[in-house]
Amino acid sequence: MRIFIMRHGEAQNFAPSDAERPLTPRGEAQSRQMAEWLAQQLDGQLAMAWVSPYLRAQQTWQTMTDALPAPAKLMTVEDITPYGDAEDVAAYVKAVVDLERPETLVIVSHLPLVGYLTAELVVGMQPPMFQTSAIAAIDYNPETGKATFLEQAIPHG
Repeated sequence: MRIFIMRHGEAQNFAPSDAERPLTPRGEAQSRQMAEWLAQQLDGQLAMAWVSPYLRAQQTWQTMTDALPAPAKLMTVEDITPYGDAEDVAAYVKAVVDLERPETLVIVSHLPLVGYLTAELVVGMQPPMFQTSAIAAIDYNPETGKATFLEQAIPHG
């Protein structure tokens, strides 16, 4: 199965709270660009998508939906905020994958979680840096629990 871990698009620096920071126009454009790349990877099917409840992650997902196949299951996941625990989230990913066996999972989240989660899933990997709208592609085998880092796609411009 494939897991795609994405950092939200570029967000404004100031808002009443961190959770309320909206995307910038550049963040929207980068997210649309990455949706086109992701659509090619998904080959017409998206089993599951998890999105952080923070505004910038929700807006990133909304910006991408026109280019992506509709997910069979879309969830707002409270534990994938910037303050999420990578070990707990990785355990949750593995449990859901083991139980539901989705072919694809897209996670739209934040720094630092995206880097730590990638490293938690791919044993021995250092947490990669994520530009805004960047996506890490991971091949995960639910039978063995082993994950392989495939690539990281970054927006242009």
